[in-house]
Amino acid sequence: MFIGHFALGFAAKRAAPRVNLATLCAAAQLPDLVWPPLVALGIERVAIAPGATAFTPLEFVSYPWSHSLLLVAIWGAAFAALHFFRARSTPAALLLGALAVSHWVLDFATHRPDLPLYPGGARYGLGLWNSVPLTVVIEAAMFVAGTWLYARATRAREGHRQYAFVTLVIVLLVSYAGNIISTPPSITAVWSGSMIGFLLLLGGAVWVERNRVAVL
Repeated sequence: MFIGHFALGFAAKRAAPRVNLATLCAAAQLPDLVWPPLVALGIERVAIAPGATAFTPLEFVSYPWSHSLLLVAIWGAAFAALHFFRARSTPAALLLGALAVSHWVLDFATHRPDLPLYPGGARYGLGLWNSVPLTVVIEAAMFVAGTWLYARATRAREGHRQYAFVTLVIVLLVSYAGNIISTPPSITAVWSGSMIGFLLLLGGAVWVERNRVAVL
């Protein structure tokens, strides 16, 4: 999943109108934000293996500290606790924790059996990535629904500021297409590109929020 995770971040704005879109998307993408530094440090491993699945040329060899269900829940709880101490909103904190765990659930649907329940545990995955058309249809449907819910939950501060939201949506779709059709040249490109890309996309979400206001 890629835009599917962002779709849940967009959709969650309706349930938490006072939480910044970047925070919601960061929670939904939390394991993927933790993962690149761990790969860079050699703690987790990924290989470039075209054909590993039909959808991605990446083989996730080992990533128990960022993507096991147990650790995802712990990362999510920590993220939620930080938000609670800053905003003092229990419902928002619980939502952010749930968004983090949703990442594992969606990855469980798409990945081949490479997701552990805990470090060293058995690995699971339903393998949706073995079908490119089905993956694209499901993620696209999720993204349309998520962005529609966000658009309904917010409005542009001024007419021309609508372009921030539209631009972010287009960038996400172009990034998604690029992930499908391209093969990274090296592992360094994988983790550095992921790290920079996510930071830029979350920065885009901050920009969108500055140009929109929640409809309470």
